[in-house]
Amino acid sequence: MTSTTSNLREAQTVRLVDHLVAELARAGVTHVFGVGGANIEDLYDAVHRCDAVRGVVAKHEFSAVTMADGYARTTRRIGVVAATSGGGAMNLLPGLAEAHASRVPVLALVGQPPTGQEGRGAFQDSSGKAGSFDAGEVFAPVSRFCARVDDADALVELLPRAVAAAQADPRGPAVLLLPKDVQQARIRVPGRRVAPDPRVPVRTASAARLDQATLTTVADTLREAGRVLVIAGEELAAADARTELAELARRLGAWVAVTPDAKDVFDNHDPHFAGVAGVMGHANVEECLRRADVCLLVGTRLPLLARGGLDRALATTDVVCLGPEPPFVAGTALKGNLRDALRAVTARLPSHPRPCPPHAGPLPTPMSSPPPQARGRTIPCAQALAAVEAALPEAAHVFVDAGNAGAGAVHLLPAPRRGRFVVAVGMGGMGYTFGAGIGAALATGRRTYVLAGDGAFFMHGMEVHTAVEYAAPVTFVIFNNNAHAMCALREEFFQGGVRNDDRFARTELAAGVAAAFPSLDATGAGDAAQLRTALLRGNAGDGPAFVAVDCDPREIPPFLPFRSFTDLTESTNGAENKESSDERGTVHVG
Repeated sequence: MTSTTSNLREAQTVRLVDHLVAELARAGVTHVFGVGGANIEDLYDAVHRCDAVRGVVAKHEFSAVTMADGYARTTRRIGVVAATSGGGAMNLLPGLAEAHASRVPVLALVGQPPTGQEGRGAFQDSSGKAGSFDAGEVFAPVSRFCARVDDADALVELLPRAVAAAQADPRGPAVLLLPKDVQQARIRVPGRRVAPDPRVPVRTASAARLDQATLTTVADTLREAGRVLVIAGEELAAADARTELAELARRLGAWVAVTPDAKDVFDNHDPHFAGVAGVMGHANVEECLRRADVCLLVGTRLPLLARGGLDRALATTDVVCLGPEPPFVAGTALKGNLRDALRAVTARLPSHPRPCPPHAGPLPTPMSSPPPQARGRTIPCAQALAAVEAALPEAAHVFVDAGNAGAGAVHLLPAPRRGRFVVAVGMGGMGYTFGAGIGAALATGRRTYVLAGDGAFFMHGMEVHTAVEYAAPVTFVIFNNNAHAMCALREEFFQGGVRNDDRFARTELAAGVAAAFPSLDATGAGDAAQLRTALLRGNAGDGPAFVAVDCDPREIPPFLPFRSFTDLTESTNGAENKESSDERGTVHVG
């Protein structure tokens, strides 16, 4: 096969798509995820011709975006997704919305009908002409940069602008709309530049310089504080600033909590580790916050999922924040590049470490037990997650989906020591993990675990087929309670009863998947020991594995809005736990 790179050297002009793919390769992109179609087929042809970039065909465009998202979160490089016009383009929106909300750099290459057909009744016309809607206006709210490439030569300028916008703070998606005739057009390639090293993180010109007065205020506040609680967020992973965080915590003798989407940014077994903050978190974090003189937010704006249950304690505690964006709570914010800010603050602290004050650590909240009639047929979530913990490789990545199983995993499962632990809390869309886990596994070659409920599986679980096709080292663990159980619990607790809409007839997921994909190791685990055995067998293989466990939909997860109901079910006299309801207050999470 003749590579795109050699084509570019031999010709004065090349197809726009060949230049585009060659530029992606030079930027360190190794995979393009997507679904094909007539108005994007030329780009896929260019990917096929390029030795350095591998095309991965997903089953659905939403999952293709999440593959690019998982790729970006685990490699710290831009993820690329390509889709055709019309319905294919519109299917990208929810995935791009997640990347926008979670600050994940993704480049979307979206095919469009030929320019000569715009406004003339073209199939899937979204030019904004003759009564059609404008795709640019649709994608603009979920992107940092969006442009229609109407002139082929303009791509030479627009592509680097799109990539830079996606990787600048705040990171997020960039979208290029590519009409079919523009993709096919030939352009003159500009002079070569030195190729960037894909292993070196991009440092954009938009990274704000640190304000020296604020830096002094923050450093003085921390140096004078007796007890400090750090709450660290996902931005730390994006900035690869874990080492800097650990050194800062050591010098401050600080307790360190993490947001639900950032469990991997601090060693979960370290004596400083206080637990997870927020609605899926640990009571110890609130206790540490009440005892702290200062709360230091690092790489998090502290949105509701990370703040739930902490607002009252935050209101009486000095708050300082390090990160590129201001927090959602009142405090002193040192904005700018996070790694630079951590290093600058740490340099102004005494070099000898302070002792960490005693604390309870991330003790788990008791989960309600399944009813007696359910025992023996289902595995309690805590036991299933203990089996996952026992089998999880230290370098594995973990992607946790929404719902009861996700809340249990965030609360109970320690992050792997050398892998990512990802929860998509930006939009919280169900089914995110199936594509994201595949993208991460193909990008890094590491065993990747996807933890999801049956509701998420029914949305986007057929991406298992993609994992099989590409031999991705992904282990899918499906917690099957035959329900949208979190919805059913909300109905019971907040609306006076359970409707049958969110309870399903029993399904045999492992048997069904095994029949659909004979080459896939698909197992139904009847207890925690069988689950651990199946997971270890998957670890030993090179490709995907699938394990389904039966859970009870009436098991109450460690989720703050449900906490008072857990207290009620465990109380011997039926009296409500006053601390839960009155002190914590009502937390509304959709």
